Amino acid sequence: MLALLVVLAGCGSRPEFGALALTEVPAQGAKSHDIMVVTTRERDSRPDTYFNGERGEGVSYAHATISVPPNHEVSQIEWPESLPGNPATEFVARDAGYIEDQNTFIRQINNRLAKMPRGKRDIFLFIHGYNTLFPEALYRFVQVVHDGDIDGVPVLFTWASRGKLQDYVYDLNSAAVARQSLAETMLLLAKTNADNITILAHSMGNWLLMETAVQSSAEQRRVLQGKLKVVILAAPDIDIDLFKAQLRKLGRPANPYVVVVSRDDRALRLSRAIAGGKERVGAYSNDQELAELGAIVIDVTELGSLDSANHSKFAQLAELSPEFRAMLGHSSLSTSTTDLQRGATLGDSLGSFVGNTVALPINIVTAPFSR
Repeated sequence: MLALLVVLAGCGSRPEFGALALTEVPAQGAKSHDIMVVTTRERDSRPDTYFNGERGEGVSYAHATISVPPNHEVSQIEWPESLPGNPATEFVARDAGYIEDQNTFIRQINNRLAKMPRGKRDIFLFIHGYNTLFPEALYRFVQVVHDGDIDGVPVLFTWASRGKLQDYVYDLNSAAVARQSLAETMLLLAKTNADNITILAHSMGNWLLMETAVQSSAEQRRVLQGKLKVVILAAPDIDIDLFKAQLRKLGRPANPYVVVVSRDDRALRLSRAIAGGKERVGAYSNDQELAELGAIVIDVTELGSLDSANHSKFAQLAELSPEFRAMLGHSSLSTSTTDLQRGATLGDSLGSFVGNTVALPINIVTAPFSR
């Protein structure tokens, strides 16, 4: 476990403060992405930092515009070697600031949605995982949005993770504290002028998402379900027995969950050790059982990872996002289609796309959609 901690601690850049220092230096070929932010983190008074890993009092709103360099490599984050960074070769911040209140936040989202064609006014919500600093969550989301060529309004829900491996329990409690705020945020987004909402959660963010759904009322879930297009659970850090209980509580969703798993996930191996040896959903050994629980399983165990913990493979799938999301929105997934047809059609489509188009070592597992 100590060796694993050393490996995980060395993963990637750790820009704790000052990461949103702005630059106006032009860079030909760079592309900017405007991210809306909802957070339960405490505001941070240090320059260019905005939020830290402590729990705030209530919810804060913000926005950030991040530029991706023209030499960007898929699934990578080109962190600045020194701030504010070089926009020709690195991710840099172009704009950032707090948003006054909830009404202003929603008004800004609706203004952006109004510029999109009817039927394609989408919101893409991302919930990050454990051991994640605010700028790490923001920049990872930008990478996913960029590589996926996502056209919708990207919204980051960032809860109070301290970004320290030894604070697993603190992070888990912070996720628990954030449940009500996430529930309110999802209802808020459902009441915008969006046509569809896609949710992507990673690692412990899945625990937060599922527990939020469980504690929500049937009416709250009904309001959200009216616009919810797909839920993607990437590397879920959830006890497998708890996950089964959550699914029994929630009942059958209109569309199956998409679960991204990898049995060589070293971060989830550590989580399993901390949790008394219980398997985590994101590294579960039985894809077929997950499928029979009603999930569409994307097994990326054989996919080579660009991070040493094998915990962020979902980011490598982001470039598939346009086709992936198009298939998820296919009429075969409508509520009028039978459960078996939904699972089989989506599984066949994903398997064909992955196998024939990108030739990645990914296994798609589906089963009749049942409990």
